[in-house]
Amino acid sequence: MKRALIAAGAALAFTAPAIAREKPVDLVDPFVGTLADFGQLSPAAVAPYGMVQLGPDTNPANHAGYDYAARSLRGFSHTRAVGVGCGGGGGDLLVSLLPEGAGALVPLDKASERAGAGRYRVIYANGITADMTATRGAGLLRFTVAQTGRYMLRFDAAHAYTRRHAARLTAEGTDLQATLTAGTVCDEGAYTIHSASRITVDGTPRAATGTITGNQASLALDLRRGAVVEVRTGLSTVDAAAAAGVRDTELGTRSFATVLAGTRARWQRELSRVRIDASREQRALFYTSLFRVMQTPVAIDDPDGRHRGSDGQVHRSAPGTTRYASWALWDNYRTQMPLIAILDPDRAADIARSLVALYGEGKQRWSTRTEPFLTVRTEHAGVALLDFYRRGIRGFDARAALAGMVRESETLQRDTPDQQIEAAYDDWAVAELAGELGEQAITERFRAKALSYRKMWRSVFENLGPDADVVKARGLYQGTLWQYRWAPVFDLDWMVATLGKERFLRELDRFFADGLYNMTNQPDIHAPWLYAALGRPDKTRDLVHRYLTEPVDHPYTNAGKRPVPFRGHSFALAPQGYADGMDDDAGAMSAWYVFGALGFYPLVPGKPDLVTTAPLGKHADIAAKNPRGTSRN
Repeated sequence: MKRALIAAGAALAFTAPAIAREKPVDLVDPFVGTLADFGQLSPAAVAPYGMVQLGPDTNPANHAGYDYAARSLRGFSHTRAVGVGCGGGGGDLLVSLLPEGAGALVPLDKASERAGAGRYRVIYANGITADMTATRGAGLLRFTVAQTGRYMLRFDAAHAYTRRHAARLTAEGTDLQATLTAGTVCDEGAYTIHSASRITVDGTPRAATGTITGNQASLALDLRRGAVVEVRTGLSTVDAAAAAGVRDTELGTRSFATVLAGTRARWQRELSRVRIDASREQRALFYTSLFRVMQTPVAIDDPDGRHRGSDGQVHRSAPGTTRYASWALWDNYRTQMPLIAILDPDRAADIARSLVALYGEGKQRWSTRTEPFLTVRTEHAGVALLDFYRRGIRGFDARAALAGMVRESETLQRDTPDQQIEAAYDDWAVAELAGELGEQAITERFRAKALSYRKMWRSVFENLGPDADVVKARGLYQGTLWQYRWAPVFDLDWMVATLGKERFLRELDRFFADGLYNMTNQPDIHAPWLYAALGRPDKTRDLVHRYLTEPVDHPYTNAGKRPVPFRGHSFALAPQGYADGMDDDAGAMSAWYVFGALGFYPLVPGKPDLVTTAPLGKHADIAAKNPRGTSRN
């Protein structure tokens, strides 16, 4: 089948002269996707791939602890998941500075709110200014008071967006230390992290000798007008002493301005991997989307390389490598992982090593009871590893990966039509990786196992019945038969041959014309790119650009079909930055936007090819390097 595609290693860039406009870091708007159920994001201060997301907790709140429409503030916490479903995850170690006698909720001044890459700022409670920034594993929270008086600095270790399993606060000299265990996203597992906080008032350290009652600590402070209170907190997966080491290494006594400048410089380097020539609004939304892509997974190594694995044991990364955690692979193996592989192969190699380690540490479908950090799920790790391998990323133990993938195949669910397709995709990845490694017997066994789904596909999907547009029909997960019909992209040639190309295209036309496509969830988000794979990049261009730039009907939720569709933009440079009910899902949807704007897409994760169409702007320049450091732009 002739396809419009480019292969890995080919020229990915539409080169252009340098564009003398705002730097990418200055275009990022962290408020995008922070309103109610439109993205489930937060304006928290965060470094690239950082553990710490230090930001506001409001009332009401979305799954990330914040709602752009809220006018009441609860405090500032140090962790949150990035745009995930269920009830979100994180909210660890809530800190607040309030006038003595103030209630738990205080008014915030919306007009004063500012957020950028690596920074959040707000004025609240009649004159207190909270300013925050973050490094990979530490957060710096600075309060400035406008009135002389007595204030209470409080630490709440019980606060969480999921179930809090355990919390312990202790004072160790000038450190307030905490050990915190909470449910992972959807409360499917549990994670434990440790923190160490140090307090200064106008630069003078204050002993952490306030009152500790259960899961809360409070310290009374008599402050003059203009006094500055700083809380410097480190996080570690190892223990509280290690968290103090993280804080002292990553923050030390450096000024707020110095820490912020360092984080912004890191964001500028990461975001500058891509330059686009488009309108100012398109560039701002592009770099805001790329900013979200580059927040997960998170680097969990302490400065000495130690970290806990998902087996709960302390490990040490080899020099020059980094361990990552916080997975949402069912969502983002399709888009975000291939994008990282293209833009940042060195980081992708570390991510690959981290995925291989999961197989040796008791990898489960969702998460274990001993995770090192909040996570969602790890399905299709094998597909991601195959994709990395075929994009030229080495440096991970591919044979260990293959062995883990073979073992995992026996545990995969195969009860419903979608489960059979997804298990087949994983089995196909086993066969393909085995073939790359010369394991012919495994290749043949798993290719046959993968393609055994075809009988089911023909009986369920070849001729759709009256339940074809029913969400969760026949036990499907968050989708319809129409939407899952196109899911076996690893076997696209067979699907097209089975239906015939003319019928395939005709029924794909109907799928979009009748509003059966769901842009708000992952099962069918690749469908607009099928046209390009079948030689019609013009149709892909029209559809993709429509979903990038125009208001459209969004009739589906994860649970059913709306009586009246939500009509609006799928992506927008606004707090209501996504369609109603559309979670960003750890960068999965933001990566779709980035690919669409660039004009190419990884239709089949696990194959290095990219289907192509016209980019959104005039030019795009990708300054990626291969793992050996050789430029490939």
